[in-house]
Amino acid sequence: MTLRLAAIEHLPSGWVALYLVRPDAGIMPAMLPGQFVEVGVDRSRVLLNRPISILNRTDDALELLVAPIGRATKVLAGYNVGDDVRIIAPLGQGFSTDFAAGSRVLLVGGGVGIAPLYYQARTLARSGCHVEVIFGMRSTPDAEIVKRFGSVADLHICTDDGSAGFHGLVTGHPAFAGEWDFVQVCGPKPMMRACRQLAMSRDIPGEVSLENMMACGLGACLCCVEKTVKGNVCVCKEGPVFKFDMLTW
Repeated sequence: MTLRLAAIEHLPSGWVALYLVRPDAGIMPAMLPGQFVEVGVDRSRVLLNRPISILNRTDDALELLVAPIGRATKVLAGYNVGDDVRIIAPLGQGFSTDFAAGSRVLLVGGGVGIAPLYYQARTLARSGCHVEVIFGMRSTPDAEIVKRFGSVADLHICTDDGSAGFHGLVTGHPAFAGEWDFVQVCGPKPMMRACRQLAMSRDIPGEVSLENMMACGLGACLCCVEKTVKGNVCVCKEGPVFKFDMLTW
């Protein structure tokens, strides 16, 4: 489908928030927290689409958070309001959301991996869960991202350089030592591995959202294969969200 860029925000971190709407002003297709989209960056002269997590979805709009690192994402960050963007969505399997009211769910994000956790936090908060978020960054995170997460959950900041919040790793934050019914994580693989190991050592179930290269998003190219207890699977089809006990890390 083709969506239209209604607003774009360039954040101090270099990240770019894209606010997309339907050209016909219709309702946005249903999408679940943790699912992703494939974005066609036709101006980049890059053949393959780019997988991007869903920051938020409402009836009126789809929001994406992009880190302009590679050629295609840098071109996408240069789009202007009014430009059309080609999207394949929704894709993949999202986070679990079927928790009883009052359940205590900890969300842990590292870097731009924080993106899919906003939609999840918002969804869980609306269902009556107690949600806390630990957000790890190298340095002080963008104020807008902090404000957004703080509006739907108790937010804890960790920074590598100590410039904001807790000075240290997300696994060392006191909030991680709390009593949790479930833990959900997205970010760099070493961080996700550490969070998974710590939670499992305390018999806390959870999920991670993998960030393998997903070139097609449809399970055809086999770029995103991950070894699991059930054998090798395509992350774009079987994930990107996997239960802790499905992984062989």
